[in-house]
Amino acid sequence: MPRAGLDPAAVVAAGATLADEVGFAQLTMGSLAARLGVRTPSLYKHVGGQDDLNRRIAALALGQAADAVERAVDGRTERDALAAAARAFRTFVVAHPGRYAATIGMEPTGSDDPLALAGERLLGAFAAVLRGYAIGEAEVGHALRMLRSLCHGFATLQAANGFQWSTDIDESFEWLVTFADRGLRAMGAR
Repeated sequence: MPRAGLDPAAVVAAGATLADEVGFAQLTMGSLAARLGVRTPSLYKHVGGQDDLNRRIAALALGQAADAVERAVDGRTERDALAAAARAFRTFVVAHPGRYAATIGMEPTGSDDPLALAGERLLGAFAAVLRGYAIGEAEVGHALRMLRSLCHGFATLQAANGFQWSTDIDESFEWLVTFADRGLRAMGAR
């Protein structure tokens, strides 16, 4: 019989929190069981194993990132939307580096996979930003990749303490937003 208060959502949430604390690569079923005060085999009543846990954490992280970006861009356009989306994404990744790391390289198993659905929501939030820039339909995919690369790269470097020089990180981030805004305006004007 499953332990009272433990269900798949609680196990995944605890796994995501532990991944944020120790790093995604260090998350194991054994370390999660110890955190929850159960034996490792007990977790298999709630998740199908390490791969299933990792997929569920990735879907949770993408959904949470999508929530943050959607809230941030609501009612905003152009640079205001871009800056709000980028800040929300950066804040999420820096606060939750372990769970976000679960999303990298994780492939959905189909269109109804929670991972795919959450990923579509996150991309949709960034696509909403692009609508304010009059980016042509043929260019949207490229623009989304550019935004993802900029936001992902900056946030993951910051989360890993990868900026070791004295220049203010927030100033650098605002520079990145301004650079992206200018580029998107130029692409929309073509």
